[in-house]
Amino acid sequence: MTTRTLPAPAAALPTARPQAWRRRAGLLAGVLALAAALGGCGGGDPLAAASANRAGVAAADPATRDAADPTADAAASAAPSAADPGAAVADASAAIGRATRQSLASVAASAAEATTTLDAARLANQATFGATNAVIAEIRKAGPAKWIAQQMLTTRSVYPAVGSDAVDRWTGAGDWCANQFADGTTARQYCWRDYYTATPMGWHFYRQAIGGKDQLRQRVAWALSQWLVVSDTEVYSAYGMREWHQMLRDRALGNYRDLLREVILSPVMGAFLNNVDNGKTDPNENFARELLQLFSLGTCQLNRDGTLKTGSCIATYDNARVREYAYALSGWTYPVGGSNYWCAAKCGWRNVRYFKGRMVAVEAQHDSAARSLLSGVTVAAGSSAAVAVERVLDSLMKHPNLAPFVARRLIQHFVTSNPSPAYVEAVATAFETGLYADIGRGLRGDLAATVAAVLLHPEARDPAAITRPAYGRLREPVQAWTAAMRALDVRTDGIWWTGLFGRDMGQAPFSPPSVFSYYAPDAALVGTPYVAPAMGIENEATTLSRLSLIQYLSIGAPSNGQVVAPTATVAGSIGTTISHQRWLPAVDNSALLVNQISLLLTASQLTVTQKAAIVAALDAINPTTFGSYWQTRRLRVAVFLVMACPQFSIVR
Repeated sequence: MTTRTLPAPAAALPTARPQAWRRRAGLLAGVLALAAALGGCGGGDPLAAASANRAGVAAADPATRDAADPTADAAASAAPSAADPGAAVADASAAIGRATRQSLASVAASAAEATTTLDAARLANQATFGATNAVIAEIRKAGPAKWIAQQMLTTRSVYPAVGSDAVDRWTGAGDWCANQFADGTTARQYCWRDYYTATPMGWHFYRQAIGGKDQLRQRVAWALSQWLVVSDTEVYSAYGMREWHQMLRDRALGNYRDLLREVILSPVMGAFLNNVDNGKTDPNENFARELLQLFSLGTCQLNRDGTLKTGSCIATYDNARVREYAYALSGWTYPVGGSNYWCAAKCGWRNVRYFKGRMVAVEAQHDSAARSLLSGVTVAAGSSAAVAVERVLDSLMKHPNLAPFVARRLIQHFVTSNPSPAYVEAVATAFETGLYADIGRGLRGDLAATVAAVLLHPEARDPAAITRPAYGRLREPVQAWTAAMRALDVRTDGIWWTGLFGRDMGQAPFSPPSVFSYYAPDAALVGTPYVAPAMGIENEATTLSRLSLIQYLSIGAPSNGQVVAPTATVAGSIGTTISHQRWLPAVDNSALLVNQISLLLTASQLTVTQKAAIVAALDAINPTTFGSYWQTRRLRVAVFLVMACPQFSIVR
C-alpha cells in the first residue's frame, strides 16, 4: 500500500466502493409485488425507515476441531524485562490465562438466572450469527451472564488448512501454478483462487459460523477483523489469510495488549501495511499511522464516555508522532521458512516472504535512537526491537482514548450503532478495570470483561430500548445471510454465497476493499443526526439484490430445496439446500406459524398490524387455492414475508 499523509482529525473516512447488482427482472417483479402487498411492514424509527430488506442463507457441517485450551488467549498486561521480553510475556500470559479460566468457570457454574424468551432471542441475535431454538432455550434457562461465560469457555473452532505455504518455498523459475498443475486441469484453472485468495477461507467461515458451537468467540473475531483489517486485495496468500484470522479468533477473548502485539508482529499485517522489511532509514509510515488511527486511538481526543474532549476535535497525534512510531517499529522481516528462485532464504537482510509465525527482528535495521511516544512513554536509546514494541504497547494501553475507542466499536458491532455516552463509559470502564459481572481477570484490556459489559449492560438487555429512536443496528450482509441460514436449517458448503452475493452486496468475507474495511463506523444515516455504519454499503442496488436473495431462499426455491448445486471445481462440495420443515407442524395455524418464524428472525418484534397482514396473506394459501402444494407454499411465503419486514434487517 502507498504511504498516506495524516488526515485532518475530524475527517470522515472514505465511503465504500460502488456496488454491482445482477438484475433479475422476472424474479424481482414477483418479489416486489409481494413486498408491496405487505406495505404494513414498517415503522416510524428512522433506522427502520431507511433500512433495506436483508437476506441470508444457512450452513452445514462446521468443519471444526478442538483447540487445546479455549481460554489460553488471556493476556499479559505487564511489560517484559529487557533481558528476555518474549519469555516474560509468555510466563505472564500463561498465569493470567489460568486466572481467567477460573473466573469464567466460576460464573459458568453459578446458579442459573432464567430470563424471558424475548430477552433470550434478543441476546441470541446480538451475540451469535443467528438465533436458533436451541440457543434461545440455552439462554432462557441459564440467563445471559451464565450463558456468556459458558460461551467463552466453549472450545474454539479452528480453520482447517487452506492453500499451502509451498507457494512461498518454491525455488523454481516461472509461475508456481503452471509448474504444479497441468494446463487444462481444474486445479490449474482455479489455482489462483485456491492458493492466492481468501475465497477458500470464506467457505469455511460460513460453515463454522452456521454450525460452530463457539458462536460468541466467532462473532468477536469477525468484529475485530473489521477494524484490525487485512485483505486479500493486497496480501495474495490463502494460507497467510488463514494464519491471520485464526489468530484473531484465538485472541478474541484475551487481552487487547496481547492482541495488538500479534497485530504488530504479524507478517500478514506487515505485508498489508508495509511494516515488514521496514528498515531504519526513512521507514514507511503506513502501519504506524493505522495502528494509531484505526487500531487503537482514533484521530480525536476522547472522554471516557466516547464524547469529544472540549466538544470539538483535538488531534490525538500529529505526523511527527507517527514518524516516532514508525522508527520504533522498524527492523522486522518475515519469519524463517520462505525461499524463492532468487534467494535461498534471505535477500540481503530480508527474509523471503513467509506467513507462518511472527516476524523476526533484525537489530541492525532497527532504529535505536530514543523515541518519544504518546502517554508520556519513551523508547530509550539503544533499546532492542522487541523492547521497542513493548514500549509502543505501553503507550497505547495507557492512553485514555483506547478504552472508549474499543468500547464503541464493540457496541456498534453487537448491539447498537448509536450507544449513549453512559453505555460507552460503562464498557470502557470494564476495559480499564478488566472486570464486569465477575467476568475478567481485573487487568486493563481484558476483552472477556469488555464483551460481557457490551452484552449485559442495561442498554443491551432492557426491552424498553427496542422502541427508542436510533436504537439497534443494521444487519450487515454477512450476518443477514447467516441469520437466515441458521433459522432455515440450511446445509451448505458456503461456496456460492462467498462470491456472488457477497461481492454484489459489498461484503465478501476477508476481502474488504481497503484498510478502512467495508464501511466506516461513523457513516451517517442521511437525513438524521444518527450514524448507521452498515448503511455505508447500502444503496438501491444492494437493497434489491438482498430482497432477491430473500426470495431465492423462500418462495423462489426449487421444490427439493436445493438452491445451489454442488460446485464441481471444489472437492467435497455439497451445494446449498434449504429446509422449512421445522415449521410444518404449525402450518395449519397461520398465527402460530408466524410467531415461530418471527421468534428466530426478528426476536418476536413484529407489530400486531404486521402479524395480522401476514396471517391474512397466509390464510389465503389453502387447499382450494394451491391444491396439494398449499402447505409448502404457505411455509415459504411466511418465511419470505417475515424476512421482508424491517425487524429482520434491524437487530434490536
